Amino acid sequence: MDSSGTRRQNTRRRLFEAAVTLIAEQGFSSTTVDEIAERAGVAKGTVYYNFASKTVLFEELLRHGIELLTDSLQAAADETAERGGSRVDALDAMIRAGLDFITRYPSLTQLYVAELWRTNRAWQSTLTQVRRKAIAVIESVLTEAVAAGELSVELDIPLTASALFGMVLVAALDWQSFQPERSIDEVHSALSRLLQGRVSGAGR
Repeated sequence: MDSSGTRRQNTRRRLFEAAVTLIAEQGFSSTTVDEIAERAGVAKGTVYYNFASKTVLFEELLRHGIELLTDSLQAAADETAERGGSRVDALDAMIRAGLDFITRYPSLTQLYVAELWRTNRAWQSTLTQVRRKAIAVIESVLTEAVAAGELSVELDIPLTASALFGMVLVAALDWQSFQPERSIDEVHSALSRLLQGRVSGAGR
């Protein structure tokens, strides 16, 4: 039998999934707590038991999602290092991990990209903080690559990290919206060539 803690985690997961799908479909303001509860298959009171308000739910939703993405990027880098791969190999593995994540959570990614450019939201500081954590993982690998001589010392690490992060997000959303006939392997291959030609070529 599930413990109360496990049941609560499962309930929160259903609420997250329901909220992110509804908000991506119709926007934050148009989505009601009733709709979230109905989509999640729980009572309205359950939403408020787990989250103080719809705003808190959304803030936690963004935090949870980007932390999952950050963990995926870090795991890809760590696994590449364990296999003895280069830092550029690690960056390529992180691109694949990002595409895999977006394939699993397309609504969350769409929501994140939409909210990233809004400045009047209560959760803006939270969004900035979790984005910073994801970018820091990429920056760390780039820094190691420069130190190891794999990339040029002239590389602008913060901007390059942001560019790689944004490239994966936007390219994946474009792929799913306008080129869905492409496989994830095709998309990864295209982005990998771009990485090899632009980033790793900086040291030559």
